[in-house]
Amino acid sequence: MDVQQKNVLGEVIAECSCKPLTGWYRDGRCNTDISDRGSHTVCCIVTETFLEFARSQGNDLITPMPQFNFPGLKPGDSWCVCAATWLAAVQQGSACPVDLEATNERALEIIPLQLLESYAT
Repeated sequence: MDVQQKNVLGEVIAECSCKPLTGWYRDGRCNTDISDRGSHTVCCIVTETFLEFARSQGNDLITPMPQFNFPGLKPGDSWCVCAATWLAAVQQGSACPVDLEATNERALEIIPLQLLESYAT
């Protein structure tokens, strides 16, 4: 990836998390490309409610998976989440806060900016 990607505010995308290391590229940012079919573009500050929602949808972000170098998430961790998953969490009353500076502009293809802003930290 040669080009610096932009966030939903039109600025260079900020780091989401390096501990745990997140992102489609595992570069700490919610950078993406056309092969990222899930659009891992929303930098979330996960909550227990969101983590349980994701697990109920078949995406267990809690259980460590050392074989994939995944430590498992706990409330308060930041993580690049699929835009559609976060939007579904909103619709179910389970959404968590988002970091707009670290959320990729590609998330706007799925989520309106005003909705993201209403959950901004």
